[in-house]
Amino acid sequence: MSKMAEMAQTIEDLRTAAASINAAADWLYQQFSGDDDKQQISKSAAKNEKSKPEIKLEDVRAVLAEKSRAGHTAEVRSLLQKYGAAKLSAVDPANYEALMKDAELIGNGS
Repeated sequence: MSKMAEMAQTIEDLRTAAASINAAADWLYQQFSGDDDKQQISKSAAKNEKSKPEIKLEDVRAVLAEKSRAGHTAEVRSLLQKYGAAKLSAVDPANYEALMKDAELIGNGS
């Protein structure tokens, strides 16, 4: 994996870990608070869901480029076609998260 792809993956892993820790903290708070606080927690959880960092074109491009360099160019093209595009720039940004998850499976024997 290239340094950029490793860095992008590390950043994504950190964001996922932070979201998990936040969810665990919210759950613990909810377990030890009153009913009034439960409404506040659900509002906080909704706010955190909205503030989830969006995946950018550059993030997806780094992962797909690494997969392509690793000899999986055909699978990358097939994946882009799955999302109705001949090239990455034609993929709807709303599909970036799903595309990244699918790309992670390429070359992993899954």
